[in-house]
Order: sequence, then C-alpha cells, then structure tokens
Amino acid sequence: MILRSLILAGTSAAMVLLTGCGKSPTSTQTQLIPVSLQTDWYPQAEHGGFYNALVKGYYKEAGLDVTILPGGPNITPTKLLVTGGANFAMDSGDHVLVSDAEGLGLVAVGATMQQDPQAVMLHAEDPAARFEDLEGRTIAAVPGAIWFQYLIHKFGFKNTKEIPATFTVANFLHDPQYIQQIFVTSEPFYIQKEGQKIKILLIKDTGYAPYRVFCCTRDYLEKNRDVVQKFVAASIRGWKDYIQDPAAADAEIAKRNPEMNKDQMEFSWKALKDGGFVYGPDPSGATTGKFEAQRWTDIYKILRELNVITKDIDPTQAYTLDFTKNP
Repeated sequence: MILRSLILAGTSAAMVLLTGCGKSPTSTQTQLIPVSLQTDWYPQAEHGGFYNALVKGYYKEAGLDVTILPGGPNITPTKLLVTGGANFAMDSGDHVLVSDAEGLGLVAVGATMQQDPQAVMLHAEDPAARFEDLEGRTIAAVPGAIWFQYLIHKFGFKNTKEIPATFTVANFLHDPQYIQQIFVTSEPFYIQKEGQKIKILLIKDTGYAPYRVFCCTRDYLEKNRDVVQKFVAASIRGWKDYIQDPAAADAEIAKRNPEMNKDQMEFSWKALKDGGFVYGPDPSGATTGKFEAQRWTDIYKILRELNVITKDIDPTQAYTLDFTKNP
C-alpha cells in the first residue's frame, strides 16, 4: 500500500511538470502518513473496529495510510513493535506492564476492549460450576498464561494442572472432561455447530481483569504524538461504529481471511455486543477506548504479588490517558 502511494505520488508530480500548470496535486492521497498496526491473530471480528476505520475512510480522513498486518500463533505483536516491524500492536494490559518491567518501553494508548473475553470452557454436564471447583483439574491454556497463575494463587489450588493449548476444539469435542482456555467470541461457535452444550467461566469475574489494548513504543509516541492522537481517535470511531453495524468491516475481513465465514463473524460480533466487551458497563459507548487508572494499578499489584513482575515499577508509564479524553 505504501509503495503504491509512492508510485502514485511520483506519477502525479511528473504530470504536473509535463502539463506546466504549476499547481499542486489536489488529492490528499500523496500526503497520507504511513502507519502500521500488528494484530494479535488472523483477520476476525475481534479486530472489527480497526477494519471498520480502514474501509470507511476514518484513517484517511485523519491523514493516515494505515496497513493492518495479520497475526497468528507464532507472532508476538509487541515484539514487532520493539524491532520496528509495526508502529502499533494489539495486546493485553497485563502483557504491556510485564514488557515495561522488562525494559521494552511500551505504552498502551487505547483500549480495544473494556472487558477481556478470555474464559475457560467446560462441557455443560461437567460438575464444576465455579472457578473454585477446578481444584485437581487439568486446563488447556496458552503456556505461561498469567491468569492461570492468578487462579492458582487466589483459590489456593494444589493439584490443578496446565497443558498447552492447541488452538482448536478437537480435543474438547471428544473428551467430556476437557477444559480449555477460550475467547467467548470464538471457540463456542464451533462447539455450537457440533450440537454440544457448554458452560463458560469468564476470567474477568475472578478479579483478574486487564484491558485489551493497542499500544506503541514510548519512543514512537514521543516522536509522533500527532499521529498517535489521530490513530487513536479514528480507531475508537471505528469501534463505536462497528458495534452498531459490522457489515462493511466484516466484508473486508472475509476478503482477507476466507476461512472467516459470515455465520462465524455474526456470532463473534453478537458476542462482543451482548457481552459489553468493547463498551464495558456503559452501553452508550462513551467509554469505548478509554482507560481507568485504578484498573491499571490493580493489575500491576496482582502481577507484583504473583512475582510475575519482580521489581517495583511505575505502572503509569505503561499507559497514557492523553489520547482518549476526547476521542
């Protein structure tokens, strides 16, 4: 996209010289600032607000030429920020805090979701009804998941074990004892298609409730504050509109990821909306994209208590409220 813009810019300039009109090109395309966003997975409804801002022209209106980069199981978005592979990246607030403790200098600039849709999924007939009931059970989770460490600590589990997540529901479908980490906006769709019934325990209900965020490096922020402001405002606008009408963004997502069919995207969008994950407790959408300082402090204290962060840091350095006051 950037190369194409440069070619167009060169062509426009050459035409001006040849015609001798002496006027600047009227198109704003040549003036757009290139910006890249690294997502945390393949194109999907959970990225809908960003794609919405792209296809509806909100980024262009802000003077930005945004490229959305797909993620995957072997891609760590925030690592690409540090190595210069992207300007912005999706992640979670706890990971940003941990990265800052490691000296990576990341700053969360906006909330993708007010509530984290991560959960554990069990079969409907499973006797466990609360997190407290998971003592002695085995849970398939992303290795090193902080929320799992929190469960062990909070509920005093002695024999609860973790096995690596497989990023599929195949094992779950064939094992009535299986428990796995999920996004409530994704995996239940596949279980529903197979006619099985499930129960879901949202991790946020344990008290471990980081934001889902998009972030950049502190160096990029300090050198490009105007770009960051424009990107945050356009992204939040995209998210607000997406929850109201996902059609345009979902069409773009399907184009980029043909495996993402209409039914699945509709399921994910409805789960995002009904669960209040993007808006949070305020259905008006007024808090979309925004942070509360206390929630960051609470998560930092948990991470410090778990010794996931092994030294004292200033948690306010891991996020900023500057760009979400009046999006």
